[in-house]
Amino acid sequence: MPMIISKNGDPAELVERSTFRNEAMLQEYIHKNPESIPVCELEEDKKLLVAAREFLTNSGPIDALAVDKDGDLYVVETKLYRNTDKRAVLAQALDYGASLWKHSADYNEFVGILDRGCRKAFGVDFRQKAMDFFEIDDEQTEAMMESLRSNLNEGIIKFVIVMDSIDERLKDLILYVNQNSKFDIYAVELDYYEYEEYQIIIPRLFGVEVRKPLPRKFTSYDKESWYVEFKERRPAGEVEIVRSFEDLANLEPFGFDYSSMRVDSRATFWIFSDKARTCRIFGFRVDGKVEFRFDKIMKYPPFDNEPLRRDFLDRLKKIPDFPGNFNLTGRPSFPISLLGNQDAMAHFFSAIQWCVQEIGNA
Repeated sequence: MPMIISKNGDPAELVERSTFRNEAMLQEYIHKNPESIPVCELEEDKKLLVAAREFLTNSGPIDALAVDKDGDLYVVETKLYRNTDKRAVLAQALDYGASLWKHSADYNEFVGILDRGCRKAFGVDFRQKAMDFFEIDDEQTEAMMESLRSNLNEGIIKFVIVMDSIDERLKDLILYVNQNSKFDIYAVELDYYEYEEYQIIIPRLFGVEVRKPLPRKFTSYDKESWYVEFKERRPAGEVEIVRSFEDLANLEPFGFDYSSMRVDSRATFWIFSDKARTCRIFGFRVDGKVEFRFDKIMKYPPFDNEPLRRDFLDRLKKIPDFPGNFNLTGRPSFPISLLGNQDAMAHFFSAIQWCVQEIGNA
């Protein structure tokens, strides 16, 4: 469809629709201008940050991997109408999403790839770019990162197919899949025009017609409600493990904080020192993991000291079947079920008691 352009009352000019020269040109435009994907139609003020291009998976490279400020993850595929099977493009996007979920178990490695992509494109790491791009503070960024981790672990991924033209069969297929599944799949058709030194884009979003309930983003828990959700999601034996630790730690300076961010809710174990410093060491997650917070506590004794860090790790390794690849960086985790016998719990609690003493003596 042609466009009519006039300036300051001058005679109007007819501008015919242009074409992207190749898919690389389309991908480059999306990367530099993510606002051309109008996700604001899904939710007011929502926008996408393209954090990585050509993100490698076992099924091939994803054209663009994007996130929003809620930590939602988007697989973005760019295709030209003339170059693709209009039905196979949807299957390809889902294949990339499955591969991303199945083979991205190491969250720290995943964020590292985003870091490299952002440094290459913007000169800063992913976290800093997200803070600047979404204009959020450190606490909001932390919530975004937690939500991103949860979405990756749970395989909650949104799909966006960007094309210069979309036929009716693909639109119908997207609507059908959205209506009858938990997937969120969108198509963006870009009308592209060139006029003098200007590039003009008119985006149209398809798939939004199917409105699904917005996912729960942030929920606060007290002790009772946290255990209710934990019981719904985990076997009774794991509930008893958490209760047994809490019974052991039911004296100062031990304490629990029950909190949640999306599906990744956790009871966080707190250490309170006599200097009124709070140090979150680990949490019991409702997905059945014990997660440590080494990304936050490395500045506190004993974790700021390499020999003491090794000492702590050696204490944890006394737990039978403790994972050999566990390391004191980022947010490593191990299954709660490993603490299911008396000896394992004794070794674990002893290691945490040692932390209490070291922090208290600092």
